[in-house]
Amino acid sequence: MPPSLCQRCEAQKAVVKRPKNHHKLCKECFLAVFEDEVHHTIISSELFFRGEKIAIGASGGKDSTVLASVLKTLNERHDYGLDLVLLSVDEGIKGYRDDSLETVKRNAVQYEMPLQIVGYDTLYGWTMDQVVEMIGKKGNCTYCGVFRRQALDRGAKMLEIKHVVTGHNADDIAETVLMNLLRGDMSRLSRTQKHSAEQQEV
Repeated sequence: MPPSLCQRCEAQKAVVKRPKNHHKLCKECFLAVFEDEVHHTIISSELFFRGEKIAIGASGGKDSTVLASVLKTLNERHDYGLDLVLLSVDEGIKGYRDDSLETVKRNAVQYEMPLQIVGYDTLYGWTMDQVVEMIGKKGNCTYCGVFRRQALDRGAKMLEIKHVVTGHNADDIAETVLMNLLRGDMSRLSRTQKHSAEQQEV
């Protein structure tokens, strides 16, 4: 059976099948469509304004790395006039965050963006390893999640930044909605709505 052709350009071999619409696309067309969709969301939702300083929550993982890359690309291509900064959190977990922080540092060089790293030890006077020593391993992820979100907010405040953007994939969003449904958490479910610059303020 011959390989499928890209449904967009009808010339290159399709390498991706998009779950959202089952379109088969080549690499170049997938990137073009993805970037166009992100641009459309930014413009239609009026997420940013010219001259604004934006912090990109950078963990060193694939989602935040893609976010940094696409925002840099679109900022230059469409002249948004944004001042982009990478903001990373060091939880103080030995052997866990070290490699990803090195990735973030490489991203800062590659994307030519300033990088600010904020640590639990500086912000709270405790590393996550020290927290675990005190409370044990049960429930420590809950503490870490709350601390990390607050660390991003505090880091943004230190940099005098109103907006922090974070990278997520469709699985993350589906998991959040399902968890809130199962918990009957209507308050959190009600926050699942159209984004705007006003709603995104920290």
